[in-house]
Amino acid sequence: MRLKLLFALLFLSQLLLAQNDTINLNEVIVSDVQLRDNNVSQTVLKLNDSIIQQNQPALTSLLNYNSVIYFKENGYGMVSSASFRGTTAQQTAVLWNGININSQLLGQTDFNTVTTRDFNSISVKSGGGSVVYGSGAIGGTVHLNTDFRFREAFQNELYLGYGSFNTINTQYRLNAGTKKWNTQISFSRNSSDNDYPFVGSDEKNTNGEYYNATVNANIGYKINDKNSLKLYSQFYEDERHFSITSENAIRTKYRNTNSRNLLVWTNSAGQFTSNVKAAFLKERYQYYDNIQSDNFSFGEVQTFIAKYDVVYAITENIKLNAIIDYTINDGEGEGIGEAKRKIGSGVVLFKHKVSDAFTYEVSGRKEITDAYQSPFLFSAGATCAVTNWYKVKLNGSHNFRIPTFNDLYWKPGGNLNLRPESAYQADLGQEFSFGGLRLTATAYYMKIKDMLRWLPTSEGYWAPVNTDRVQSYGAEVLLDYTHKIGSHELGVKGTYAYTVSEDENTNKQLIYVPYHKLTGAVSYAFKNFGAYYQALYNGEVFTLSDNDPKYMVKDYLVSNFGIDYRIGKKNTYRLGAQVRNLTNEKYESVASRLMPGRNYNVTLTLIF
Repeated sequence: MRLKLLFALLFLSQLLLAQNDTINLNEVIVSDVQLRDNNVSQTVLKLNDSIIQQNQPALTSLLNYNSVIYFKENGYGMVSSASFRGTTAQQTAVLWNGININSQLLGQTDFNTVTTRDFNSISVKSGGGSVVYGSGAIGGTVHLNTDFRFREAFQNELYLGYGSFNTINTQYRLNAGTKKWNTQISFSRNSSDNDYPFVGSDEKNTNGEYYNATVNANIGYKINDKNSLKLYSQFYEDERHFSITSENAIRTKYRNTNSRNLLVWTNSAGQFTSNVKAAFLKERYQYYDNIQSDNFSFGEVQTFIAKYDVVYAITENIKLNAIIDYTINDGEGEGIGEAKRKIGSGVVLFKHKVSDAFTYEVSGRKEITDAYQSPFLFSAGATCAVTNWYKVKLNGSHNFRIPTFNDLYWKPGGNLNLRPESAYQADLGQEFSFGGLRLTATAYYMKIKDMLRWLPTSEGYWAPVNTDRVQSYGAEVLLDYTHKIGSHELGVKGTYAYTVSEDENTNKQLIYVPYHKLTGAVSYAFKNFGAYYQALYNGEVFTLSDNDPKYMVKDYLVSNFGIDYRIGKKNTYRLGAQVRNLTNEKYESVASRLMPGRNYNVTLTLIF
């Protein structure tokens, strides 16, 4: 059935491309309008195609080496959780074309289940974003977007990669269009035996094999100068065997499937621009506590979202934006039985460009639901260009995270009286630009209350309660430098994060939050040749809430080196090779979950 659907989509795209139109509509249509239009007072890091190509397919690798976000992985390719500004994994929101895709069951995204090459635009926004993006956007947001470009095009791209531990990465992409249509279709598959030896030991990673496959079909149609339709569709499935830490441990595995569909109608009429969105998402997992058995536990949630987003341009420099959306979550599975919740929300955003040097914005959000108590959320910020090379940004916001299905409905233990986690946050950013150099430095302070924790009860089971209060503060620095002389191009990029995230009851640093994280990259290109070096430093982290130094995960420095060579002009062939963990560092980001030592990868990309 899936193969028939894929062939039908390919055939449909060819029929659509056969239609020509003389109207000049060569323009880019972005999928996440709010990210483009409402970020003047916060820092956004956009990762371009060349950076995406230098990293492994999983989103964890891309963001680990190129952003301030800290990741903990239960071994390579296993579950990967993010900590943004010292927050928990549930407090970082991941947006797929503007739609929040954090799991309704767990409240977070596993970053090893996202393939970066499926998107042509990936951005990281620091700081609160709950007013626009809803639950979980406390530490920051990660944006996975597919942008349409209406122009004459027909391009195929085939990517093949092979590396140590029988790691195989493949992807095919079609990008075809006219001045009225754009079709982007891709298929990818990644797999590995993942049986890497541990550095300094005779042992190796056991029961760590995995595979994942993704199909994307995105079609944009420009009806006329004032109307366009966009369809985004993605199907993902994987199977991962969970690595074991002893030979006597029972081997387990996990299967995961996600389907995401989004239809958008955009209309421009005079001073009004509106977007009508309808989305259907489905997530399902199956957990096998013994791979020798066919028995499994499961959980499944179907989500329907209807959203109306309208912008009124009062003047060229003053805009008023209203958003109304309605969400239905329908879940079932072991532990939660059958559960449903409905959420309605209203958002108002106001933006005023007072002059070329000064812009401010304010916004508010309120939700209506019987599933939890909903606070009023707000955000206010401004940016001021003091000179043509120095800019100051200021932002304050109130953000939240709602309880998950497991928090509310798990049997036994689910608590229907839970309050959302609530966070107040302030940012002060400075941006310096000199020619090819851009330096951004941001200081922030955040207070979180009603943090959710699962604690033992007198009845003998665990239950979630609102207990913890956390304060988090620190600084983030982003560096980007490019210098070009003739056919030579040099690039330098770097990030640094200093993070203090403390439990106010104990004044102890939260577990798995490093005080320091540093990344750096140097790239050099000459005509068809390119080379790059990446480095990642993560400071030590505590694994127990009492911060006992005997149970810390040590700090580590890991680096990669790669080269590539491009052949051809019209039809391009690109050969690449990488050495990962160049110095053969012994390291782990989660206690007792060692990562691979030095390993190798070769790639071939055909563009025709």
